[in-house]
Amino acid sequence: MRRLNPKYIRLAGIIAATLLVILLMAGYIAYSKREAILQSQIAKAKAKAKRLYHLDLQIASAHFTGLTTVTCEGITIVPENRDSLLNIKHFDVSIKLWPLLFGNIKLANVDLFNAHLNLTDIKGVKNFDFLFKKKKDSVLTHTKVDLSELSNNLIKQVLYKIPDNLTVDNFLVSFTNDSAQLKLLTQTAKIDDGDLTSTIKINDTVATWHFAGTMHPSDKEIDVKLYAEKGKVEIPFIEKRFHARVNFDNLTIKLNNVKHSDGETRIETYCSAHNLLVNQPGLAANDIIVQDGSIAANVFVGTNYVSLDSSSVIHLKKMSAHPFVKYTLNPVKIYELKINTGWQNAQDIFDSFPTGMFETLDGIKVTGKLNYSANFYLNNERPDSLKFDSRMDKDADFRIVAYGKTDLSKLNKTFVYTPYEKGKPMASHIIGPENPGFTPLEEMSPYLRNAVMTAEDPTFYKNHGFVEKAIRQSIITDIKEHKFKRGGSTISMQLVKNTFLTRKKTLARKIEEILIVWMIENNNIMTKDRMLEVYFNIIEWGPGIYGISEAAQYYFGKSPSELTLGESIFLASIVPRPKAGLYAFLPDGSLRPGLENYFNSLGRMMMGRGFAQADSSSYGFYTVYLKESLRRRVATVDSAAANKMLNAPTDDDLNISLPILEEPAVKKPNFFQRLFGKKDTVAQKTEKMLKEEEQQRIDAIITTGKTGKQIRQEKRAIKDDIKAKKQALKDQGKL
Repeated sequence: MRRLNPKYIRLAGIIAATLLVILLMAGYIAYSKREAILQSQIAKAKAKAKRLYHLDLQIASAHFTGLTTVTCEGITIVPENRDSLLNIKHFDVSIKLWPLLFGNIKLANVDLFNAHLNLTDIKGVKNFDFLFKKKKDSVLTHTKVDLSELSNNLIKQVLYKIPDNLTVDNFLVSFTNDSAQLKLLTQTAKIDDGDLTSTIKINDTVATWHFAGTMHPSDKEIDVKLYAEKGKVEIPFIEKRFHARVNFDNLTIKLNNVKHSDGETRIETYCSAHNLLVNQPGLAANDIIVQDGSIAANVFVGTNYVSLDSSSVIHLKKMSAHPFVKYTLNPVKIYELKINTGWQNAQDIFDSFPTGMFETLDGIKVTGKLNYSANFYLNNERPDSLKFDSRMDKDADFRIVAYGKTDLSKLNKTFVYTPYEKGKPMASHIIGPENPGFTPLEEMSPYLRNAVMTAEDPTFYKNHGFVEKAIRQSIITDIKEHKFKRGGSTISMQLVKNTFLTRKKTLARKIEEILIVWMIENNNIMTKDRMLEVYFNIIEWGPGIYGISEAAQYYFGKSPSELTLGESIFLASIVPRPKAGLYAFLPDGSLRPGLENYFNSLGRMMMGRGFAQADSSSYGFYTVYLKESLRRRVATVDSAAANKMLNAPTDDDLNISLPILEEPAVKKPNFFQRLFGKKDTVAQKTEKMLKEEEQQRIDAIITTGKTGKQIRQEKRAIKDDIKAKKQALKDQGKL
């Protein structure tokens, strides 16, 4: 082995000693000048706060009390022309020296005494709105942000700001707006060698919360539990802001690890809640309680995406599921969602449903196993390419042993049906042979059965309660329209909604509807013929008109077996909007011309399925007449108003009255207007109404089952009709 030359060893020693001397000298200079450096940095901070954020930052005194400890007294921050934002009486902070040498600022100890963070939003003026304003000297760039680097750096900065030791006494956080006030007073909070304890008063005396657990930010490990001293943790302010009530016994949040490699940041977290209660009108009509719920969430952040990895697990009591969620930001926005439960005991699944969510299925007893899976993929620039599938599979041993709160087989025998209007019960109906108004399926006109099925659920006898293609198209339509505009309900779903569930439109009710349909359809609880028979005998066909027997008599003075093709198509057209049925007619009892295209469209669809013969006279459109005794109730309404009613949203609770509206008298132009050729106000309003009518009628065109050419023809016919109206009014001197 070759020995090093002693000359080189001496040279290295001299260099090392020189560097050490330089470092010591630099350290001495920095130490001796540290007070001046501190004051200089404070002055810069004040100037920056004033220049960029219009904040008046004041510090009564600031000085070093140790090698790396700074003590500040009397800190205040007041935004320009706003209420005071922050007031701190005493603040000590010490920084770890070793990480500082490598450019990382990690807090060692923090003491905070008698502080107040005051957030206000009074009459639209916020004292914290500077947080949402761009810096004056900021420069807009189009540089793409690496989300993985950004998230990793952000997490580091947050963790570095959690001190090893913390002492907080009397730190008040308050928020005040025009209608409410929230106060969170941290009486005490301590981190002692990683052990966290705290006591927080909510709104003075309303409740006392405690955060407790362990915090080791250097190891990227946090385990904290939130609980109340007495009773539940009630989340304040959320009820007024979101019309929701949320509380729980305790909430646990964990950060298990953070890793960054190969352009991806992986964040391992865990969250659980015990007896979580949620009450929100859009979610459910009553309280929903999750007794034991948790999620082990593995969040992956890449250069251009954020995802919840499929290794994540959601637990609800005995049930578990693996979710996958991914949002890709660029070059195009892509949304992905997958859920998979794997095969699980069916009884465990039903027992794990949150209390109060699916009341119809409460207490149900089943055997066997179930497996649920769902897949959703959307490219935001190509919504028509959307992928969607959702399925529940059962094994050969799955069966219903006993029904719970509701007997799902009750529709197989005579039962009492009570419809509801705006939450109020209407007159009950006996659905069975005991009721003279009950119509068996075989006594209904085949035209009626086939017209309604073609319009509402063409594959009724082939599907199992769901039409995936229709649901997929509904989602695409909703995405394009940026609102829930179109549904994908089958006849089975409509039947379940009307007979087993309330009319309140909530997310829980919709999911419950889907579950009941699956149970009925996949366990042969009812035959398709019986489902269709009950459906025709319970649905609404007009204001207070329930069942096809009442409908046939109400509109045409006939029995259901006597209905013609045209009358059947008309009845099919009003199923989605039964209260607007009379608006389809003119005062002489004939149908409005705008419905002819619907008749042709549905008629051709029926012909294609062998339910009707080819018809050049609009499939009975010109043979449909409202019975004479009802014609006096038909309002003399302009076409735009009628079309608006006939194409109103298919709201379960829609309750439209049918007032008798007279056509407004149009005044003739006065002498001066005729002399100078100026249109009067009434004429201008009439012309405006015609333009609005044209647009409304075009918007109201039903496109389902029509070709592009047919749609263009309808639009052209509408424009020609409006043009003819304008000419007629001009000839009468009204325009």
